[in-house]
Amino acid sequence: MKKTIEWIEKLVNIPSPTGYTKHAEEFIKESLTNMGIEYTQATKGTIFAKLNPNVEGNGILFSAHVDTLGLMVRSIKSNGRLRITTLGGFPMNYAEQECVTVHTRDGKTYEGTLRLNEPAVHASREVNETKRSDENMEVVLDIITNSEEETIKAGIAAGDPVSLDPRFRQAGDGFIKSRHLDDKASAGLLLHMAEKFAKGEWTCNRPVYLLFSVYEEIGHGASAGHPEGITDMIAVDMGVVGDDLKTDETKVSICAKDSTGPYSYSLTDELVKLAQQEKLDYAIDIYPYYGSDASAAMSAGYDYRHALIGPGVAASHGYERTHEKGLENTYKLLKAFIEAQ
Repeated sequence: MKKTIEWIEKLVNIPSPTGYTKHAEEFIKESLTNMGIEYTQATKGTIFAKLNPNVEGNGILFSAHVDTLGLMVRSIKSNGRLRITTLGGFPMNYAEQECVTVHTRDGKTYEGTLRLNEPAVHASREVNETKRSDENMEVVLDIITNSEEETIKAGIAAGDPVSLDPRFRQAGDGFIKSRHLDDKASAGLLLHMAEKFAKGEWTCNRPVYLLFSVYEEIGHGASAGHPEGITDMIAVDMGVVGDDLKTDETKVSICAKDSTGPYSYSLTDELVKLAQQEKLDYAIDIYPYYGSDASAAMSAGYDYRHALIGPGVAASHGYERTHEKGLENTYKLLKAFIEAQ
């Protein structure tokens, strides 16, 4: 999994909060071009690539998203600090004390920290009780500014995206820890898969397409622009790790149902049987608070069988963790599915 992990590290270190994904888009396009793979890009930014251009028939679409959770400047406070709003759904305490970067419209970047308005326990006895909300938290910039006017003069304005420090690291006996493993872990897997096709090491009797979406975190990532002729769509996204779930960081997760309803029974069943046949470490789970690019495509009216798989990722929407075995089991399931067609 060394190559996949290399892709993941590159991806998580590219800031791409929802709505500000241009750098991640350029990285995906440049990477595909370097592999000799042609791509198209939808108006809203979604990237599509056909991995075996000479093959015709009923296509398979594999999706991953490169947009992430993040923040946006809501307003500049009178003390020069920033009130923020979230991009994507996550508890504010999951980003408390995180280093952040503000991206201005004139191309400047400013570092800072997201913290409580009154973060010092030596100055306030309300730290434990204070609700973590945009009213009670602010970004403190790493520039000397004490007024709204000084911050505006630096070029910062409402609407500027704010990215979170991913803090990527490999630890212990094969764990990968980082923000944004949702879904850059799976995007890394798809780029590794693209390399295998480009080198002729993987082939398929059906057309194989990749989709890299940029608005998944707010629900409409894969809702438009698909190539013609697809009949199966597999979203490759994070597997949820939780108390009543069987998935963990070492497994490939196969989702039977999420908040949008059940996935295609027949396609999911094919994946389960392949996992059994290949003796993979897998789990079948239900995710009550989850939606994927595949479910977004179904809501948009596409007529596909749809499924959802991915490596187990713990602490979703926070400082996440997966394992190289989870990546390997997902990789092997993708390979087995492609070879079975």
